[in-house]
Amino acid sequence: MVDATQIKEHAEVIGADGVHVGTVDHVDGNRIKLTRKDSGQGEHEGHHHYIDLGLVADIEGDKVRLSANGDVAVQFEEEESGAAR
Repeated sequence: MVDATQIKEHAEVIGADGVHVGTVDHVDGNRIKLTRKDSGQGEHEGHHHYIDLGLVADIEGDKVRLSANGDVAVQFEEEESGAAR
C-alpha cells in the first residue's frame, strides 16, 4: 500500500489510463475523499465521493494514479453516505 501521507490536498486523481477521476479533498482513514465540485456525475453530482486507498497505484507529485482505468475506478467510488455506487 502507498504512503497516504504523501497524498496532497487538491491533487488530481487519475485512472491508470490517465483519465481524470476527481480531485482530492483529503484522506479520510483508508479512503480518499474527493472534492464535491469535482465528484460524481448525473444524480451523484454534488456529493462527496470516496476512493479506497487500495486502488492507489502510485503518487506522482500532485497526481494520484489509480491501478484501475478511470471508467472502472468510478464504479468503485462510494458516496458520502457510504452506499456503494
